[in-house]
Amino acid sequence: MPVAALAGRVQTRAELSQNTYDLLVIGGGILGTAVTWMAAQSGLRVAMVDANDFAGATSSASSKLVHGGLRYLQTGNFKLVAENHRERRALASDIAPHLVKPLTFVVPIYRGSPHGAAKLGAGVFLYSALSAFGDGLGRVITPRQAADRVPALRTSGLKAAAVYGDHQMNDSRVAVMTVQAAVAAGADVLNHARVVGLRTTRGRVTGADVRDQIDGVEFGVNARLVLNATGPWVDHLRRLEDPAAAPSVRLSKGAHLVLRRADAWQAALTIPIDKYRVSFAIPWEDHLLLGTTDEPYDNDPAAVAVTDADISQILDEAGHAVADYQLRREDITYTFAGLRVLPGGPGDVSEAKRETVLTRGRGGMLSVAGGKWTTYRHIGKVVFDALTKLPGRPLGATIARGPRMVPLPGLANADAVARRLQLERERGVSLAGDIASHLASHYGSVAFDLAQLMRDDPALAERVHPDGPDIWAQVAFARDREWAVTVEDVVRRRTTLTVRGLDTALIREQIGSVLAGTSPGR
Repeated sequence: MPVAALAGRVQTRAELSQNTYDLLVIGGGILGTAVTWMAAQSGLRVAMVDANDFAGATSSASSKLVHGGLRYLQTGNFKLVAENHRERRALASDIAPHLVKPLTFVVPIYRGSPHGAAKLGAGVFLYSALSAFGDGLGRVITPRQAADRVPALRTSGLKAAAVYGDHQMNDSRVAVMTVQAAVAAGADVLNHARVVGLRTTRGRVTGADVRDQIDGVEFGVNARLVLNATGPWVDHLRRLEDPAAAPSVRLSKGAHLVLRRADAWQAALTIPIDKYRVSFAIPWEDHLLLGTTDEPYDNDPAAVAVTDADISQILDEAGHAVADYQLRREDITYTFAGLRVLPGGPGDVSEAKRETVLTRGRGGMLSVAGGKWTTYRHIGKVVFDALTKLPGRPLGATIARGPRMVPLPGLANADAVARRLQLERERGVSLAGDIASHLASHYGSVAFDLAQLMRDDPALAERVHPDGPDIWAQVAFARDREWAVTVEDVVRRRTTLTVRGLDTALIREQIGSVLAGTSPGR
């Protein structure tokens, strides 16, 4: 680890240990990051720590969708769909248009499908109406029109298809940009910092004891209020507060596969599996993303992984609508699994409500679980509002202002950024078109900061792997500006190397050297 980066961690640890915060957020996933952002915007002194990397678990293991939730129409939850659409469009138009991109979805209708053309046509029409037709008109199209959009679509027995609009993103990049926004608003954050104990004053939780996972240094953080936003580990932390705390949530595993894509897809597939479940086949990062599963999970959250049975299930379900040539096991470049945190209770996890659960322990610690990427900003605000209305108003009296709708860093038109990056050759930086587009769609205008790094050190403009668009400037930027500490932080969550199957042993070794402070190839 370079001296400058280590010095930055030491300085952050000093800030965390010397101050008393209004709010300490434990967990840097969707919910923790969103609440931290909202609290910092409101003028509170807020800190956030995560035992691993920001969005290092479930929050970077999503289906990469920002969507209204077509399947919720099946249960008549029109209000939820409308709310999801509002937040989806806010992300796509006002908050992160450089990171959230529109994507057309095709729903194939085969002989014997669980839903007929009339029902699906009405469903996608209503779906688009609940979004005020902001993404076009949901409608039924012909098999030929569907195949034009999805070349690998299985056409045997295909009667028709429905089409509708939603959005997609790279969840890891949105997470990092949200942390950047929280820090810009005044938050102190540290990843790879594990809570090993809770601090109490007269029976109330007033902070946490933390161990830096990088060098083993332990320190304490004091706060007036502590929020447990540790996702699948939420009950583990609750038991640090109260060893007798009963389970509050249950877990469901969602597994995904990433494959090399044989054709250029113009749309994604939503594949009905039964009356309620669907599977997705989504063009993403020049590859094809397949999933997801929905199975109960009772083991250690840190041990969640994709099994051979998961792979078989996902390929079999995708095979309902995707041609065999696109579903070869040898084309899998990456597999990943995450854990949905669901309310406790009876019944199948696939039927459990995807709602946010907020509880308060006997020591006053708040625990929150649930949530989804589409509404993460809105849920963060709802949870923050709940924190300010607790009995005794521990936070409400100190709030200078309410959270506002502000964009994530890098707000810009990605196409315009890509064009300008290609003009950087006049300033000594020559970027291929795919690299310029890649940087623009993952950083927005922040890509110009990477261009400055390349002007200072031309070696940083080189590709990390010849078959991918990631460049060495991203690695250096991740180290210096995005809290990347481990090789995994870089290859999986700051670049797309792992997704593309390009994180070879040699490249991992070279990235480790860059994280230690050397330049690539030196």
